[in-house]
Amino acid sequence: MKIFFRNIHLYLSLVSGLIIAVVCLTGAILVFEKELEQAWHPERYYVTAPAGTAALQPLARLSEAVQAYKPGAAITGVKVYADPARTVEFSLAAAPGAERKEGNQRPAEGASEKKDGKPKEKGGAKGGGEGGGGPKVFVNPYTAAVTGELNYRETIFFTVMALHRGMVGGAIGKLVVGISTVMFLFIIGTGLVLWWPATRKAVNQRLQVKWSGGWKRLNHDLHIVLGFYSALFLFVFAFTGLAWSFEWFNKGIYAVTSSPMQRPEPPVSATTATAQGLTADAALARARELAPAAVSYALQLPKDATGSIRIATLKPNAAFENATDEVFLDQYSGQVLQQQTYEQRNLGQRVRGMFKPIHTGAVFGWPSKIIGLVTCVLGFTFPVTGTIMWLNRLRKQRRKARKPVRIAG
Repeated sequence: MKIFFRNIHLYLSLVSGLIIAVVCLTGAILVFEKELEQAWHPERYYVTAPAGTAALQPLARLSEAVQAYKPGAAITGVKVYADPARTVEFSLAAAPGAERKEGNQRPAEGASEKKDGKPKEKGGAKGGGEGGGGPKVFVNPYTAAVTGELNYRETIFFTVMALHRGMVGGAIGKLVVGISTVMFLFIIGTGLVLWWPATRKAVNQRLQVKWSGGWKRLNHDLHIVLGFYSALFLFVFAFTGLAWSFEWFNKGIYAVTSSPMQRPEPPVSATTATAQGLTADAALARARELAPAAVSYALQLPKDATGSIRIATLKPNAAFENATDEVFLDQYSGQVLQQQTYEQRNLGQRVRGMFKPIHTGAVFGWPSKIIGLVTCVLGFTFPVTGTIMWLNRLRKQRRKARKPVRIAG
């Protein structure tokens, strides 16, 4: 029986090994993408808050600074942090032809909040899925000085993400990655079957790397022993990754949880001929009234005269970064048209919403991110150590085949 599982493990690995190695390596880079971006460009994200009780500039003044910095740019959203040392982030509409403009609409199923210039992610969306969207401009909330700009499509992380999700091959590359990920799940399962020791005495050999052994034994232990310790994490990361490859997988989440996949259209504002639109500052003040303890306030501005203002707020004790509460305001009166906390979302939405923080290792903060980084690095090494084991086995078989057979005389 083990020969059967060994053949499955081997041939699936030979077919998908290179893709798996690239996906794991790029995944390791992306684990700390946000932290690396902020470390490389701290001036974009942080300012020194003035001493005393310095007054914050109104959003109208900050918007003027953005318009002066990029004349003619359309502001689609604003994100304000409660942290006095954070800059205010303005999302701009993408250039025509680069990405579709994002108006006042509810995020698609499996969507996460817009972060670091990347658009909302759609579970099962067609295409490479690496995103891009319009640029993001950062403004000092005290001086209204523009501190930097981020266009995600021009960063190294965009290329890494394109490799991670689709080998820079668009929809076809995304399908290849998805199929390779399914194979990887079977590789992990058959690997555990092959790891299972035949005797209790062999357990210790399967749980400890023999660092003093020869290079072949060391390569064997790095593959077998470390493969066992990382198997569960690799399985979870691979399984959650399927949500970005296959639409049927996302539909399955909602089917299993008996939840509707389609979310209702956002409410519309009641408009009259003399109606004056609510200012961004008024909308922010209203948001602070509704959620005074929020860590951040993300305002998505309406795209037309009937649209509503969408505000996503993050509670201090939120489980993860995209576990936001949501409220829609009438863009003229500021009246609450619709409100929903993260806990009030249906089960399918909450389960699908957990996939990204689990997949990226962000679900428990730094500890889980470190686990994610180590696991991805190990996942990159297994196709290498496994190929070496296979080549060594082939050489051994060839030597046996060439060994002369003695004939008894």
